[in-house]
Amino acid sequence: QVQLVESGGGLVQPGGSLRLSCAASGITFRLYTMAWYRQAPGKQREVVAQITRASNTNYADSVKGRFTISRDNAKNTVYLQMNSLKPEDTAVYYCNGVSDMGSSIWGQGTQVTVSS
Repeated sequence: QVQLVESGGGLVQPGGSLRLSCAASGITFRLYTMAWYRQAPGKQREVVAQITRASNTNYADSVKGRFTISRDNAKNTVYLQMNSLKPEDTAVYYCNGVSDMGSSIWGQGTQVTVSS
């Protein structure tokens, strides 16, 4: 079964950290460019960070220097380390994978809430 399963979300105080994980199954993970998106209430879904098959990374300006995306092809997992969290980082975070053939898959999302 082809699926992406996110975990690691939760409630954290401003300035805190969380690490999100996205475990893939049913795909040849190493052939996928992986990304994290987020969607806050009333806003459009936006890309947060991306990591290519060669492990090149890109970040949204709003998270540069605070978030780090990484992948472990042996574990079929992509991570998002989030530090110095701000209330405006509150959103549902989604994992996305795009294959070398252009097919796209999404996870179900995990809620991140930054609040005191």
